[in-house]
Amino acid sequence: MRTILAVSLLLNSVAWGQDSLRIPNRQAKSLFEGEPGIPKSEVHFNPATGTVMLKLLVEDPHGYFIPGIRRESFVVYENGVRQTNANVEIEHAPVSLALLTEYGGRHAALNLDLRDEISTDTRALLQIIGRQDKVAIWAYADRVTQLASFSLGGENLDAGVLGLKPPEISETNLYDAVISALRRIRPVPGRKAIVLISSGVDTFSKATLDDALKAARSGTAPLYVIDIGPALRNAATIRGASGFVTSIDWKTAERNFGEIARASGGRLYSASRSIDLPAIYGDMMENVKVRYVITYKSSGTASPNTQRIVTVELVNPRTGRPLEIVDGEGRLIRPTIIPRQAYVPDSAGK
Repeated sequence: MRTILAVSLLLNSVAWGQDSLRIPNRQAKSLFEGEPGIPKSEVHFNPATGTVMLKLLVEDPHGYFIPGIRRESFVVYENGVRQTNANVEIEHAPVSLALLTEYGGRHAALNLDLRDEISTDTRALLQIIGRQDKVAIWAYADRVTQLASFSLGGENLDAGVLGLKPPEISETNLYDAVISALRRIRPVPGRKAIVLISSGVDTFSKATLDDALKAARSGTAPLYVIDIGPALRNAATIRGASGFVTSIDWKTAERNFGEIARASGGRLYSASRSIDLPAIYGDMMENVKVRYVITYKSSGTASPNTQRIVTVELVNPRTGRPLEIVDGEGRLIRPTIIPRQAYVPDSAGK
């Protein structure tokens, strides 16, 4: 619910000048690490009515959603032909979240800290889950174990997370777990995502990184990765049990994390402090839940088996020039939108 409230507050503070849209200031840098993934295309076609529905993000250079863009500022083209009957709404979609947590490993000292870190990170996520959102919890070590099936809200899951015992000594098969999670969430309907809380360590997966990347690209859900490697290293240093730290290639683990997140259309976050978690999860939930929804009746007359390319531009409705968006200090913001979508009526209708 906090994400929806935050977006509502932003909408209330948006202001229009004669030739520009002024939006409130956000943080000066992205909350995620590296480059974000490109969200999966969401284009739906109703063959009975000829109506196309396109869902897209409009973001600033730091990945924050840009609210308050008027309907008349969206200009839609299909195969280069302007569609004159487009309608625009903002959607706050309920989401099915699969929480996939690392819960095993070869280092006994690391496993003690892992239990504490997983409990903290999971509780912070469950606190911002909306009443219409569904949550499942899966844990992985040498294999994936389901701790809770998809259910509304997170209230009933909190006690189960708090009651977790320290994980047993085991392998930590990250790549196998990612592939398994993507396979399990595929039949889940509606907007969905996987939240992966992990150190990034993989000890004995049958699958390779390339296998995990291939599954992420072809999957139906983005992965939002919470990298707890920094937090575990800090905890081990405080405990005086940092010997294992030098035996793990943390830079490679983080790099591989980023590749998997981007391939899936998700984001990588580094959670070194628990105080950062509410902002991280708020950013994640906004990214997965909020979309501009454009609907129009296609004027296309090509064969239903022919691909149609949809492009969207943001314009000033008064001048027809590109829409100018500025922050609270009047600095120009260059919006990022998915510039091109494509659909085939026969396929999209099914």
